[in-house]
Amino acid sequence: MISSFAFPTSILHGPGALREAADRLRSLGGARPLIVTDAGLLPTPAFQSLRVLFPEGGVFSGVHPNPLEADVNEGAAAYREHGCDSVIGFGGGSALDVAKIVRAAVVPSVGKWSELTWKVQTGPLPPFIAIPTTAGTGSEVGRSSVITFGTTKRVIFHPELLARLVILDPEVTTGLPPKLTAATGADAIVHCIESFTSPVFHPLCEAIAVEGLRIGCQFLPRAVADGSDLEARGMMLIAATMGGIAFQKDLGAVHSLSHPLSAHFGVHHGLANALCLIPVMRFNAARKPGVYRRLAVAIDLEDQSDEGFISSMAGLLEAVGLTGGLRAHGVSESALPMLADAAFADGCHATNPVPVTRDDLLSLYEQAL
Repeated sequence: MISSFAFPTSILHGPGALREAADRLRSLGGARPLIVTDAGLLPTPAFQSLRVLFPEGGVFSGVHPNPLEADVNEGAAAYREHGCDSVIGFGGGSALDVAKIVRAAVVPSVGKWSELTWKVQTGPLPPFIAIPTTAGTGSEVGRSSVITFGTTKRVIFHPELLARLVILDPEVTTGLPPKLTAATGADAIVHCIESFTSPVFHPLCEAIAVEGLRIGCQFLPRAVADGSDLEARGMMLIAATMGGIAFQKDLGAVHSLSHPLSAHFGVHHGLANALCLIPVMRFNAARKPGVYRRLAVAIDLEDQSDEGFISSMAGLLEAVGLTGGLRAHGVSESALPMLADAAFADGCHATNPVPVTRDDLLSLYEQAL
C-alpha cells in the first residue's frame, strides 16, 4: 500500500508570539487582513493587542458557535468591503474554520465555496494566519472546515485551506473560563485517543497522538485550576495542535455521536465528545481487547489494561468538571433515535476501531444520557 504524509505548517509558539504577527504576515505577502473572530473576544486585551497591529484591516465577528453557511458568505462580503488581501483567524475552532473557508469564497476560480472538494484546482488562496485562543480543536493545523448547512454539519476539505502560519501564544488563552478550558482540552484529548485507535495506516500521526495525549493529560488539570499558568496554557496549545495533526489519521464513533449533539442541541463540541467518550471506549474495549493498552502505557498508569485507561479518563473528566450526562445538558430521551440516525450518517465512525451499527450508536447515546 502506498501512503503519503505531510506536516508543512510553520508554527510560532511561546508567550508574546502574537506580537510578531504583522511582520510575519508581510513576509507572506499580506498587509490588510480580515480578522475573523468571535464576538465575545472583541473587548478582550488579547484582541486589542492584535487589532493594534492591523488598524487598516477589517474585522468580521459574526461567527456562530457552530459556524453556519451564512457566516462564510457574510465574512466574504466583509473581506471585499474592506479591500482585504489576507485573513487572520483569531478565536476558537469556529472562528478558524470560517477564516479558512472565507478565502475560498473570495477567489473567483473556486466557484461555489460550498461545493469545494479536494479534487478542485483552486490556485493559491489569500495568505492565512491562524491564532487559536482555545486549546482544543486543532483547527489551526487542519485542511478542513466544518460548516453547518441547515441542521447538517459538513466537512469541507482542501489542501489550500491549510494555514501558512500558526501562532500559538499562551497569553491569548489566559482569559478562557475554566469550563471552556476543560471542554476544549477534552476535545484535544479525544482527538488523540480516536486518531490513535483509528485503523488507518499513518505511523507519524499515531506517534503524535500518543505524545499529544500524554501532554494533554498532564497539563489540562493545571490549566483548568489556574488560567494564568502560562506553561500549562502553552502546553495545552501544543496538545491541541498535535491532536489536530493526528486526526489526519481519522477519528471514530465519539465524533459521530458528538456532531449531531452540536448541530441539533447546541452542545459545545468538546463537551459533547467528553460526554460520549467513556461509553464508546467501553464498547470498543469489549470487542477489541487491548485497544487502549499502549495509551495506558503512554500516560504511565499502574493499571495498563483497557479498563485502567478508561477509568483514568473518566477520573480526568470528573476532575476538570465535565460531569453529568446528556440529559443534564438539554438532550431529551425522545430525541435519541433521530440523533442515532444522524450519527450513523456521519462518516467518522467508519474509522472506529470496531464497526458500529445505527442501533449500536443509539445504545451508546442511551448510556451517555
